[in-house]
Amino acid sequence: MTSTTTAQTRIAEPATGPTAEVELLIGGMTCASCAARVERKLSRMDGVTAAVNYATEKAKVTYPEGVRVADLIAVVEKTGYTAAEPAPPEPEPDREPRPPAGRDPELAALRERLLVSVLLAAPVVVLAMVPALQFDNWQWLSLTLAAPVVVWGGLPFHRAAWTNARHGAATMDTLVSVGTLAAFGWSLWALFFGHAGMAGMHETFRFTVSRADGGMGGASSVYLEVASGVVALILLGRYLEARSKRRAGAALRALLELGAKDVAVLRAGREVRVPVASLAVGDRFVVRPGEKIATDGTVVEGASAVDASMLTGESVPVDVGVGDAVTGATVNAGGRLVVEAGRVGADTQLARMARLVEDAQNGKAEVQRLADRISAVFVPVVILIALGTFGVWLGVTGDTAAAFTAAVAVLIIACPCALGLATPTALMVGTGRGAQLGILIKGPEVLESTRRVDTVVLDKTGTVTTGRMSLQEVYAADGTDRDEVLRLAGALEHASEHPVARAIAAGAEERVGALPAADHFENVPGRGVRGRVEGREVAVGRLFDVVPEELAAARSRAEQEGRTAVLAGWDGVARGVLAVADTVKESSPEAVRALRALGLRPVLLTGDNRAVADAVARATGIDEVIAEVLPEDKVDVVRRLQREGGTVAMVGDGVNDAAALAAADLGLAMGTGSDAAIEAGDLTLVRGDLRVAADAIRLSRRTLATIKGNLVWAFGYNVAALPLAAAGLLNPMIAGAAMAFSSVFVVTNSLRLRTFR
Repeated sequence: MTSTTTAQTRIAEPATGPTAEVELLIGGMTCASCAARVERKLSRMDGVTAAVNYATEKAKVTYPEGVRVADLIAVVEKTGYTAAEPAPPEPEPDREPRPPAGRDPELAALRERLLVSVLLAAPVVVLAMVPALQFDNWQWLSLTLAAPVVVWGGLPFHRAAWTNARHGAATMDTLVSVGTLAAFGWSLWALFFGHAGMAGMHETFRFTVSRADGGMGGASSVYLEVASGVVALILLGRYLEARSKRRAGAALRALLELGAKDVAVLRAGREVRVPVASLAVGDRFVVRPGEKIATDGTVVEGASAVDASMLTGESVPVDVGVGDAVTGATVNAGGRLVVEAGRVGADTQLARMARLVEDAQNGKAEVQRLADRISAVFVPVVILIALGTFGVWLGVTGDTAAAFTAAVAVLIIACPCALGLATPTALMVGTGRGAQLGILIKGPEVLESTRRVDTVVLDKTGTVTTGRMSLQEVYAADGTDRDEVLRLAGALEHASEHPVARAIAAGAEERVGALPAADHFENVPGRGVRGRVEGREVAVGRLFDVVPEELAAARSRAEQEGRTAVLAGWDGVARGVLAVADTVKESSPEAVRALRALGLRPVLLTGDNRAVADAVARATGIDEVIAEVLPEDKVDVVRRLQREGGTVAMVGDGVNDAAALAAADLGLAMGTGSDAAIEAGDLTLVRGDLRVAADAIRLSRRTLATIKGNLVWAFGYNVAALPLAAAGLLNPMIAGAAMAFSSVFVVTNSLRLRTFR
């Protein structure tokens, strides 16, 4: 998932009068510290409160009267970034299709820059590191290849470093730019004014800074492989990070795209198709069977069953009639309805859920980007150490070449190449292995909480259960054949489109074979169906005045077990009870045991009624059940568990789970569920098997441990090597080799994730 970088330092007093809110698109941010800087600058304005999201590149700003949006944009631009209000949505027919992630122009440009840089830098590195390959004038070929990498390939770093310098700031871009330009600049001096440009020159491998060169004009070493290699490797890390960021906001798009695109509005007694955006409160519109309800409203004509599982989690469609409220984006599963619009646009339940997802994403803990967080201190310190090293060496030895060589060694040994690779390489290998196991990890920001998770909230429908109604049991009255009840009831239900009817018909066909035809079929709204089958007057539902005591008891038992019980009979007499329910997945009990073995407390959370939830809990071995909750309540439950001190993982698959998945410390979405849930979740279980949830948490923890190990090494070697470089015990060539070895170590350590079982 995404995170928000927030700045808590306030200089101005908060506004006390009326305020307004605006969302700005921020451009030019390259790390979390950039978001913190923008946030800090905006929050210094009188009465302004800002929250900047680095991952989505947006700023949510609350400002008082007297402050204009143009003033906010001007402050951002003075800070060195761009800002603009989002463009208003275009009408659906005129909207240009969104380019696929792989064709994103910015990502494609970064990929092109990376590929060109790698192709040019590779021979430079090989020639420098393998003396046997160094032919006459090889250094000039290296210069020809390295120059475009340092200048053009590293342009994003140089541009960002210059922008930061103008505003008195320093980030990782600063160190990359200073280090590569210093190495490249020294190489140019050595080639044009030193001995390095002479024909027959071969790179020597020295462990310490030497005075043998005798002065600036005696410079004989070039560091082109360091300058070009660092740029190429950091570009690789930047590309991998940018690719994952392109998924930000997809959960919101998936939510909003669930709604109907157009609607049949009644105008002067005629149906007129109009875009949903043109609906107004009070408009009456028609919803035919199979269509989505366009917006929240009240039924004014007709009766039907509405499938609201995508919003409420209720596995059984709800019967609705005149006067009943219906929700936008739910599906009409039965007859024709006429609905009067009650809420439109941003006031609908679907829009509110979209806002819940956005707020939950913005409210998550800060992404663990250790390198960016300490760069504000690390980078200036390294530059000061390099300058101090140059001054001390020059003062003690009087040798400009030796002093400059030692200073360059300090800059190069501190180049954050391994830092740039620590997270993306581990993530790349971990996600690749996860994909083989049916697990998708979305990014490094989701991994930190897996180590601390102690509670796992499981959505019922589609996660613990199949999410499909099926015939569970048939109860027949004394003296009545069960197959006969099932055959006649199944024949009648076969003519109905109600989901419960379809489950009965499918179960009947599976158990007794082909079904006879039904005629004189009639749907009695709110009560059931009746018709003639093989000369008998058959009825299914609540159409019987007298129900035998034994069948009443069977119906009561079925309902206590969380099943939907339907009476069936013929010739005016109830003959049996058909029990229908959402079935528990075969793998769910084993999955719950595996989650317990990881030290997690399972909690069943559902919009279904208490009886259904308790039955599922008993079947799977879950002790704690929270039932009959709406989407907003699911978010509240997650946050309540968090307030109680728990670190909460949420597993779900429906649109109604999207906000809770985003609010949880760790969201696991079933890959068989809705796009909204999958995009809002941090981990996706592709196979839809709950048992994979335990594997996902184990793999996430292993990946996180690898990332932390990489970061510890990357920083550790810098801290240990900086004093050696400053003391002249490492010349830039050795520093470059150490930098390269650090990167190799990080990649090798990450590759160990391929052995995860």
